[in-house]
Amino acid sequence: MSDTLFFCPDILHVPQLPEQESQHCVKALRMKEGDRIEVTDGKGFFYRCAILQAHPKHCVLSIEKADEQVKPWPFSLQIAFAPTKNMDRNEWFVEKATEIGTDRFSPLLCRYSERKDLKTERLWKIAVSAMKQSQQAFLPTIDEITPFARFVALPFNGRKFIAHCHPSPKKTLAEIYRKGENALALIGPEGDFSEQEVQQAIDNGFEPVSLGETRLRTETACLAACHTIHVINDLK
Repeated sequence: MSDTLFFCPDILHVPQLPEQESQHCVKALRMKEGDRIEVTDGKGFFYRCAILQAHPKHCVLSIEKADEQVKPWPFSLQIAFAPTKNMDRNEWFVEKATEIGTDRFSPLLCRYSERKDLKTERLWKIAVSAMKQSQQAFLPTIDEITPFARFVALPFNGRKFIAHCHPSPKKTLAEIYRKGENALALIGPEGDFSEQEVQQAIDNGFEPVSLGETRLRTETACLAACHTIHVINDLK
């Protein structure tokens, strides 16, 4: 596969790169009619394409070959987190977790949340860039921000964990997660989940866990949970 991967989510219906991708292809890389490029739809396929019209706003393609990919991680991983006030830190986490491998990001509105609303378009663009950079064919879903109580009541087919710092008995995520299990991890704001929120989660089937002996920033805790689950699945 080429080092440069382009993103076209509706390539089967509209074989034309989006404007930003077209600009990068035609203006930055100076690709022209007849050149071949690699494209993903973010839904598990790579496409080898020929450029029919090298237009900087709508680069038209012809699909020559489609290759369905096996997802690199054989489990589902969802991270639900309370976004930090500093947007750069949210973007950093989404970028790195996309590179490692995450299926879904679910921003939460918690009692002690620093950020009450969130524009997900920027996070989506970060995820697209990280997917392309890491040469993947799977783009994670990014949900709109959801109130905590509503979120923990939603169904999930797998193990559900809530990481918190309250002094109650809990094991580490690495101790209780088992290889191959679908996982949903809740990560709270800088002020942590409230005791009421922790209890709400437990009442809805979430298992309380620790991510280590030190107190982590929200985005660090998110990435630690993501990485822990991948490391356990990589063990033979």
